[in-house]
Amino acid sequence: MAVLPCRLSGADRQRVPNTRLKGHKMQRLIIALLASVVFAAPVSAQEKPNLVTIVTSPEPQTQLMAMVLTMQAAAQGASPHILLCGPGGDIALKEAPVSATSGQPPKGMSPQGLMQTIREKAGATVEVCAIYLPGKGLDPSALLDGITVAKPPEMAGRLIAPGTTVLSF
Repeated sequence: MAVLPCRLSGADRQRVPNTRLKGHKMQRLIIALLASVVFAAPVSAQEKPNLVTIVTSPEPQTQLMAMVLTMQAAAQGASPHILLCGPGGDIALKEAPVSATSGQPPKGMSPQGLMQTIREKAGATVEVCAIYLPGKGLDPSALLDGITVAKPPEMAGRLIAPGTTVLSF
């Protein structure tokens, strides 16, 4: 695209504001822009994207894939939170069904084992739905250490927080 010079008559020249910046003003503008980029970068680099993984499936492969994707997201910088409901909550039990603790191909990982790894290594918070334990006739002592019961107002806030990604399995 070619830019053609334009000459204005004396009357038109008075109506067009002078948009040229003098040398020192241009330098100040450039310095201010560079400073804003340099100082803004560390702030945005510290913010981790939030990830909430909800597992309700009774299928061990689905449960394991939920954990695999959560672990991969955590490895890429996400801050993971896992919510287990219905049959998915069974992987949080000390006396979990064999399907939750048996290794799955191809690497022999179990849903419960990988969930524990995510909690320990990636710092994930793991919770069961508030109605899970009463529905099973159990209390919080039935849960693995470090796993708690979700509080609905807090979980709702986490789900609708800006920048949160929700995975549901």
